[in-house]
Amino acid sequence: IALDQGYDIDALSFSYGQRHAAELTAARRMAHSLGVREHVVLEVNLRSIGGSALTEDLPVPKDTPLGRIGERIPITYVPARNTIFLSLALGLAEARGAFDIFIGANALDYSGYPDCRPEYFRAFENVAALATRAGIEGGGGRRFTIHTPLISLSKREIIERGVALGLDYSLTLTCYDPSLIGEACGHCEACLLRLKGFREAGIEDPAVYKMAGRETGTQGSRDQ
Repeated sequence: IALDQGYDIDALSFSYGQRHAAELTAARRMAHSLGVREHVVLEVNLRSIGGSALTEDLPVPKDTPLGRIGERIPITYVPARNTIFLSLALGLAEARGAFDIFIGANALDYSGYPDCRPEYFRAFENVAALATRAGIEGGGGRRFTIHTPLISLSKREIIERGVALGLDYSLTLTCYDPSLIGEACGHCEACLLRLKGFREAGIEDPAVYKMAGRETGTQGSRDQ
């Protein structure tokens, strides 16, 4: 979306002690495919903090009924993760002389994460204006903007938007608990929401799933 709007992109990913490295492999594939100007991978050890199934040896919730996803903040929430990530993205942006930060957060069809809400991102813009030299001294009248183009879209709408832009979804990974070779589990909440979106869009999910009969992203009746 940012490329479609004419931005030159410095992509930013984090090796933060997450339970798998497959998402970083997918991020590198995607950055290369899109031809971004630079792809920065920062090391941030959030495993030493813990408090999440993504940074500790805790079981990832599986087969949650779709109607119950988002009822409460899940164990896959990583304490203050978006605040930490956005702070580092803000540092990178200021060092590059950029004022636009894009993040793929989603609040409409989300999994209960407090740092994916629109009011959080507006508040962070105020922090950026107060806590940076560029914000205090001014950047030619410019202000740091946190762009959240997916914030109010359903998973179906996100998928349709990506397809319309020519995105190759086979390069992407959504799973919280993939195999060592990057196969999605098909049971975690991230997989269930992704599969729901593809099903509602009437589009075959090109991701590879670990379970027999799920390689094409088809859903069974148990997800209803």
